[in-house]
Parts: sequence; structure tokens; C-alpha cells
Amino acid sequence: MITSTIENYIKQIYLQQQENKSKLLPMGRLAAAMHVVPGTATAMVKTLADSGLVEYEPRSGIRLTHGGEQLALHVLRRHRVLESFLVEVLGLDWSEVHEEAETLEHAVSDKVLERMDLLLNRPQFDPHGDPIPTAKGQIKKIRLVPLTDLKPGHATIIARVADQDPAFLQFAEKNGLLPGVALTLIERDEQADSVQVRLQEKITVTLGGKAAEKILVRMATG
Repeated sequence: MITSTIENYIKQIYLQQQENKSKLLPMGRLAAAMHVVPGTATAMVKTLADSGLVEYEPRSGIRLTHGGEQLALHVLRRHRVLESFLVEVLGLDWSEVHEEAETLEHAVSDKVLERMDLLLNRPQFDPHGDPIPTAKGQIKKIRLVPLTDLKPGHATIIARVADQDPAFLQFAEKNGLLPGVALTLIERDEQADSVQVRLQEKITVTLGGKAAEKILVRMATG
């Protein structure tokens, strides 16, 4: 039986694998992401391995099987369609929908989710810029880089805000750092660990390096 706990682990393993390009995800990293002690994570991973959802190599790490990846994409689809619905239809602020979707993703039926997706005109990305997997388990992959990787003078478009913390999302919105917004990197100050960008050819914003790393953009065009 697929429980909400199993879905949460599988989803987190998938997300961590996207960030960690090595073949195996270290158990310590998974435990930290799930906010549990390593022993708890190991016990669950063994259960997932017995269910055929992950491949587990003791002292090395884990990876999702094809079945595990498809389940992860199914859960991510539910989560991201729900976020879009909560923002676009119910009018909730984008900084508060992550936690709501975390709860609802385990309860919504495929039938209801399909109607939501249709009502939203089948968006490809959620409000934070994360790609929404299709019902067939396919996901759009776009090469993104953080603002800190750009060189002065490069123009591009914000594609994703890679932090679900409400305070950071409110900060991003206050400063106009939203998916779809065009920007140009004006200056990088490595000594101050900051970048300065111009948004929509009008507003100038200065960001610390830590914040700039969370603003992902399409590859620069200039």
C-alpha cells in the first residue's frame, strides 16, 4: 500500500537526485532533507527497496527505480497542479500554497486533479516556475542557472524561484523577482558577494549571493 509517508520519501528522493548529479543519493542527505535521523531514513528506504521503488546500496546510497520515478512524478504533478489551482482559482498567495499542497496532494483523486488541470488550461509550470509533469509521467527539462552564474550585460528571463520558504517568496515578490520577468545582470561584486540586476529595463535590484543563487534563469541570450 502506498502511504503518504512513502509518497513523501519518493518525492524527496527524486528532488534530491535532480540536485545531486552523482549516481547514488547519500543516505545522510536524504535523512537531512526529510528532517529525520539516519536510522529512520534507512528503515524506510529498506521498505521502499522491498517494494521495488528504490535500489539501495548500503554505505553507498540509493536511486529510484523506473517505478519509483514514475510515482515521484505522479506526486509532483498533484502537488504542482494543486499549487497552480490554489493561486490561480482560489486566489491564495504564492508564498502560502506549498504547505497547503503538501497536505492535499495525498488526498486529491486523479479525476479531480484532471478537472483542475483542464480548468487551468494545462499549465506547464507552477507559480514558482517548477515544471508540472504530464499525466503520462513526462516532465519538461530546461537548462537553468542561478543569477550568480551570469556575466554583466547578459539579458535573460527568470524561470524559477528555488525556495519555498514563505519569507523568501514574499521578498522575491516585493522586489519583482517573479517567473517570466525579464532582467539584465548589471554588476557582480565578488567582494561584497552581491549582484545587481535591472528588471524589465526599469527597476534596479541588488541581491546578496545567497539570495541570488535561489533565482534561476534561462541561459543568458546576450
